[in-house]
Amino acid sequence: MSASAAAPWPKQHLIPTSGTYPQGFKAGALATGVKKSGVKDLALVVSPTNPCVAAAVFTKNSFCAAPVQVSREIVRGSAGKDGRGSVRAVVVNSGCANACTGEAGLKDAWTMSKAVDAALGAGSSNASTVVMSTGVIGQPLQMDKISAGIEKLIPEVAESHQAWMAVAEGIMTTDTFPKLRSREFRGKTGSYRMAGWSKGAGMIHPNMATMLSAVFTDAAVSKECLDAALKYAADRSFNAISIDGDTSTNDTFAVLANGAAGGPVIDDLKSPEFTEFRDNLTAFSTELAKLIVRDGEGATKFVDIEVQGARTFEDAKQIASTIATSPLVKTAIYGRDANWGRIICAVGYSGINVNPDRVNLHMAPGDGSMPPLHLFKNGAPFDVNEDKAAKILDKEDIVISVDLGLGDASAKMYTCDFSHEYISINADYRS
Repeated sequence: MSASAAAPWPKQHLIPTSGTYPQGFKAGALATGVKKSGVKDLALVVSPTNPCVAAAVFTKNSFCAAPVQVSREIVRGSAGKDGRGSVRAVVVNSGCANACTGEAGLKDAWTMSKAVDAALGAGSSNASTVVMSTGVIGQPLQMDKISAGIEKLIPEVAESHQAWMAVAEGIMTTDTFPKLRSREFRGKTGSYRMAGWSKGAGMIHPNMATMLSAVFTDAAVSKECLDAALKYAADRSFNAISIDGDTSTNDTFAVLANGAAGGPVIDDLKSPEFTEFRDNLTAFSTELAKLIVRDGEGATKFVDIEVQGARTFEDAKQIASTIATSPLVKTAIYGRDANWGRIICAVGYSGINVNPDRVNLHMAPGDGSMPPLHLFKNGAPFDVNEDKAAKILDKEDIVISVDLGLGDASAKMYTCDFSHEYISINADYRS
């Protein structure tokens, strides 16, 4: 049974049955035997005839994994002086993180990258395959199985929806459903497409905030513009989610652009074409990031935290993050307890200077089926209606809105609740 078919029925509606994929890319995944269950554990996306410009952000964890170190070097050199890209592929193994594995792990990560390059017939002496790994920390890769898997997988990659879905399945660990999205955009430079996958259900918190994600586009974008667009998008998507406050050793968010759609190159940071591409990438990345929160380990609720009326974006983001990571807030939401005091308390200890007499707090269902409940107004309790609050907290999607009354800046964080199941999953992770 595929991972898509095995997904819990409440998650089935999140799994796409078709897609619109960028030109020039092929995808695929298979089982190498690294995972004892025999499910897919090696995934690959390639752009064999159109080398890509690449941009990426990585974990801030000091114990960054070997594939992070390798990929950072490859992405840094992904565009030559002529602006043409040099990255041809992304390869991912799941089941083993290749983290805290020393020089041997670093050698294995380079071997994975160069094995794909060799199979693709890449002529350059520089590695051109980005590497990602996810799974248990501290164990060596089974390179005999992975190397054989790469050799077998290269001729099997395809452009179909099924091939892309196989990749989303092949990168899963504790995920309960594969996370894949695709879309076509029509704009100032013509039409282009994006496809992307993400994975993660635990160890999710900025910076970086997801375990693994990659977006592939056939738009033509310069290295400078792709770097800037990715940084902007990451701050508002993958760096705006939190499940448990833990930041992984392997977190990576990469974007590859192969230019196969044609049209003029987006190469001016001040142009409307760049702004449009940046905003499209941000919206697309946010959708992928939200899927991770919806699959949070043991999660029963999706929580959208909005902080507005701040002096700066950074202030709003810090307060939203403090609320999102509060165990007391998250357990109250799981218990369907409208304990607004825990939210206000988090605002107060966020480290951001606020005026309590200007703070307002609303709670609402994410589906818009009920008007917002104004729980706290200008520094004091207001409409604390327990019956209305209970109906809101019965919903799967909940919106918490905080207005600081200090300025025009705003930010969002996306999180989930803490349940008994989260403890069960992580207590038994290695067994």
